Amino acid sequence: MNRSGVLLLGGGGFIGTALTNKLAGEGRQVYVLTPNAPPSAMNAHFHQGGMDNPALLAKLLPHCGTVIHLASATTPGNSANHPVLELENLAPSLRLLETLQAYPETHLIFFSSGGTLYGNPQSLPVHEDDPASPLSCHGAGKAALEAFLHAFRARGQAVTILRPSNAYGPGQALKSGFGLIRTMLEHARCGTPLDIWGDGENVRDFIYIDDITEACARLVALPQDNGTYNLGSGRGYSINQVRHIVEQVTGIELKTSHHPARGIDVRSVVLDISRLEARLSWKPPTSLEEGVKSMWQWVLRQP
Repeated sequence: MNRSGVLLLGGGGFIGTALTNKLAGEGRQVYVLTPNAPPSAMNAHFHQGGMDNPALLAKLLPHCGTVIHLASATTPGNSANHPVLELENLAPSLRLLETLQAYPETHLIFFSSGGTLYGNPQSLPVHEDDPASPLSCHGAGKAALEAFLHAFRARGQAVTILRPSNAYGPGQALKSGFGLIRTMLEHARCGTPLDIWGDGENVRDFIYIDDITEACARLVALPQDNGTYNLGSGRGYSINQVRHIVEQVTGIELKTSHHPARGIDVRSVVLDISRLEARLSWKPPTSLEEGVKSMWQWVLRQP
């Protein structure tokens, strides 16, 4: 049976939707498994359900040589005081690995986290071989699942681990406590105050959505890949710097509301992306200023 298709787990979200469009646009057969009601206007085969449904996976995996695991039931904020919520990520993922044992030729691509996994690194930019020292339960859950994937990889399965930085771009839904740039642009549009925790000097690496999907599409074309890669811009910006860029792009001065710093917030993370650049002979081309301009035009079109 032809297994050239790609199965996206948790593909109904921001990155998953963009990746579905990217892969389908390249002519690939895309199968999307999502717990939510599937959209109707996308060029993909949608199935409603979870990745720990062995009967559903048994129908889809014979058509798919690549599985992209994007599913996550938590964010750094909502599991901060409820670590047990991370079981909602771990348990289904481990059931998935059990199922994949029957499909040893399958290439699994897992979206981990470059923003929460490393904690506060001793030096920047942080390399993939630097220790994982998460400060949040969400990051700890990603580290735990990566450990299981290393064991799975040792059995001969092709497993690619991607550690993306902070994704942004058109199509990103507004979600409380998540997506700094999307949140800033919404406050600019509505004239409402932006909450800033601490002094605004926390530094993050941001990557535009089109650059994420391009990198992932190139890795899909490498079915024997077994690497672990940071996926970011390789540049760091403080919250204050991002705010300045947003104000320049929109022409609107943001109102702010300052609050004490939170213990779960990493101070500074910038990703070393040289390993991925070497593997793909490619580097993310979109500057933060260009990406924010594109996203602002999209936000202005939203109801």
